Amino acid sequence: MDALDAIMTRRSIRRFTEEPATGEQIETVLRAAQAAPSAGNQQPWRFVVLTERETLAAAAATSPYARMLADAAFGIVVCGDTADLKHEVMWQQDCSAAVENALLAAHAIGLGGVWLGYYPKMERVDPLKKLLGIPEHVEPLAVLAIGHPAEQKPPSDRYDPSFVHNERW
Repeated sequence: MDALDAIMTRRSIRRFTEEPATGEQIETVLRAAQAAPSAGNQQPWRFVVLTERETLAAAAATSPYARMLADAAFGIVVCGDTADLKHEVMWQQDCSAAVENALLAAHAIGLGGVWLGYYPKMERVDPLKKLLGIPEHVEPLAVLAIGHPAEQKPPSDRYDPSFVHNERW
């Protein structure tokens, strides 16, 4: 699958089969995430990979919108290490780029996934940090639920020229 095809056909997948992911698939997604651009090349992203059913279920309980995580083949908690940043206010953007790369890579290798937002919703962040033993200076931006799709969603052309302004607003 080429890059434009992956971008244009990726959809949020919230239902998964019971088929496990391979270590190679997980590493491919993580490698893609870490290939993302970052401000000043600071690469503040840190990842917690969840594969155990018990941990996936407990993490799913930390957000009212994360039920599907319990059924995913794996989860990736995408965090920003806020200690010693060159560009303090950019870690969210850096980690968001890593999230999108990970989701596109998952789609390109035949998996599906969904971005579960956490930061700055501290009522989600705090229980997740406690559950996973995440240090104080590390903030979970998002959790990705990834697995083999048990649903298919058609591509959606979301291009709207009325959102585009040329030269000036």
